[in-house]
Amino acid sequence: MRFKAEPFSLPESIFTILRDLIHEHTGLYYENNQRTMLGEKLSPRLLERDLDSFLDYYYLLKYDINAYEEWNYLMDLLSVQETFFWREIDQVQVMVDILLPQLLELPKFRYQAVRIWCAACATGEEPLSIAIALQEKGWFDKVAIEIYASDGSQKAITQAKKGIYRERSFRTLPEYLKQKYFQKIEGGWQIQADIHKRVEWSLANLMKPNEIHSLTHANFIFCRNVFIYFSEDSIKETVSLFYKGISSPGYLFVGAAESLLKITKELDLQEIGGAFVYVKK
Repeated sequence: MRFKAEPFSLPESIFTILRDLIHEHTGLYYENNQRTMLGEKLSPRLLERDLDSFLDYYYLLKYDINAYEEWNYLMDLLSVQETFFWREIDQVQVMVDILLPQLLELPKFRYQAVRIWCAACATGEEPLSIAIALQEKGWFDKVAIEIYASDGSQKAITQAKKGIYRERSFRTLPEYLKQKYFQKIEGGWQIQADIHKRVEWSLANLMKPNEIHSLTHANFIFCRNVFIYFSEDSIKETVSLFYKGISSPGYLFVGAAESLLKITKELDLQEIGGAFVYVKK
């Protein structure tokens, strides 16, 4: 029996094939200098599964008939769920104040809903921030708006569906909005039901076209602070799927630290209202 004090060894050769398998399935990429970090993340799972080595875990992920369940667990383990309300809110405000009014000038929106997709919503702070911003400007009373939020982590989506948040999620949200849209309960703050029901939550892996195909058919896509963990090939593949599905005109928002200039020439980077957005014309 292996004791927790006894570390697992992740040889370079096993790291490479395990890293590449994880990359293929999730888009997440670990550089060679991150071998120790990946080993530390996965070691507790090897203990839980009573495995003797990382090679055993590789075979489990690649060949086991129940590998799908393990991949779901692994997504929970590796996903970065650091997010908070009103994060990079300038892009949301540009959508609400400038792009949405422009879009609604098109005749087709007399008959169809505006679709917004948060492509990696983590525990839900981003799509709920969007819903609050839209509510503050009265947009839900003027036009049909559908907000979709997905993440590759089942644990994150389960938490988002609960709609309960701790103090660290409110570090940039104005206090008056917190008091207006959240109720203090035991264990945190509960989002107002009328806002929470505006979002349709789902589990979706960005590297699985069949899981995100219908979601890409949106007018606005937010995929922020995700590509910093992806390889260039994974980003290209994902952005290509976005481009094929997104409406025209359509708008893609990525994080402030992310750039697609070397990835795609099909989307035009524009500065609108002080925020950067990729535009499909």
